[in-house]
Amino acid sequence: MLRYHSQYQTQINEFSNLYNLQLNPQNRWIQLGHLLPWDQMVGRYKQSFSSGKGAPAVNPRWMIGALIIKHKMNLTDEQTLLAISENPYMQFFLGLQTFCPEPLFSESLFAEVRKRLGRDTIETFNELIIRASHPELGGGQPPSEDAEPADNKGKLKIDATVADQYIRYPNDLSLVNEARLKTEAIIDQLWEMTRDQLSAKPRTYRRVAHKRYLGEAKKKRKSRTSIRKTLRYLLNCVRRNLGHIDQMLDLIGGQAFPLDYKYQRQLWVIHTLYTQQRGMYDERSRRCSDRIVSISQPHVRPIVRGKQGTPVEFGSKLGLSLTGGYMTTHTLSWDAYNESSDLQGQAEAYKLLFGYYPELIQADKIYATNANRSWCSKHGIRLTAVPKGRPPKRTARQKRRERKEYAERNHIEGRIGNGKQAYSLNQIKAKLRETSETWIALTIFVMNLSVFATNLNGTF
Repeated sequence: MLRYHSQYQTQINEFSNLYNLQLNPQNRWIQLGHLLPWDQMVGRYKQSFSSGKGAPAVNPRWMIGALIIKHKMNLTDEQTLLAISENPYMQFFLGLQTFCPEPLFSESLFAEVRKRLGRDTIETFNELIIRASHPELGGGQPPSEDAEPADNKGKLKIDATVADQYIRYPNDLSLVNEARLKTEAIIDQLWEMTRDQLSAKPRTYRRVAHKRYLGEAKKKRKSRTSIRKTLRYLLNCVRRNLGHIDQMLDLIGGQAFPLDYKYQRQLWVIHTLYTQQRGMYDERSRRCSDRIVSISQPHVRPIVRGKQGTPVEFGSKLGLSLTGGYMTTHTLSWDAYNESSDLQGQAEAYKLLFGYYPELIQADKIYATNANRSWCSKHGIRLTAVPKGRPPKRTARQKRRERKEYAERNHIEGRIGNGKQAYSLNQIKAKLRETSETWIALTIFVMNLSVFATNLNGTF
């Protein structure tokens, strides 16, 4: 059950007169608190919760505002609550009636809210901000389907990037050794349940295996032969441990897995990881489909980007578009894909938002496929791509315009770099697939919020 008072409702409290606490009315948090469409965001937030059942939930404005503060200041969940409890400007931004020196709620609530909200809700917030910043969109309402199609207007910049997960850099030895350690922990728990049925605890040779792994891992220079020998030994350890686990589970019997779901999930992932690693070892290959690079986050995949210094990235691939300084996410995929397939969908999303197609799409060369060229030509959209065939005769002015338009595509490159450097878009610290997607959407939303506030009051 949610309780919320509209942002327009008159409140009598010490924050009503800023000078009671000698607060600066030009502070960025106070200004942003007045600018945001809280009622509309809370209305969308409420759809994820029951309106009349259950215990009263935390004020939705508190939660939305706390998430904004967290990603704007690049803080942990615990640090966010601590900063709010120390800062009256942040509390005014959250709509508190009086100053509260204690944490507003438990830090564990952040993870629960990230699960409930999901990526779609945050993208709705994003759309509200974009519509509020464009008066020509008719008071923030979507364009009517019956309206006559308008001429193409505006520029759409598109690009793709990877939002890296905050995981240890994976290699085969460390992954297989981690699988060995986790299977040993499962054997220890199952042994307590089957002690009366077994004459002795299954042998895992964990000390020998640990010494063997460290001996190889600490080498400054590793040869392929020594790596393969150690990898084969660790794979055999994992296979033996999985066999022991299967035998112990058969002794316990029953319909349900005897341990917590956490360990059941780990066992499923380790079985798949072992199959993949054994297959690559036998075939002397370095590739396999749906390759697991993290046991705790099995949804993460390696994505080859070919960038200097980081040819392979581990996370989700994003298809992004930039219009008027505001960035939107069209595609979020945990598998690698060719970003050229995003162009038509991004142009359609632009039309859905503004009511017309863009006049110009500024994109990298990879987007200039035959299908995209034909589609853009059909809808009267210019694409920053070199025409095929014999080069047409162009004036010096046309050449300057083409160079300028292609160079403007760097704006989205800069925004992506800003997201990774200032907002840690390359260090997604959520663990689950759903919460990671919400985290990414919140990062993009706060980046847009900075543009929104800066355009209106000049600072955020």
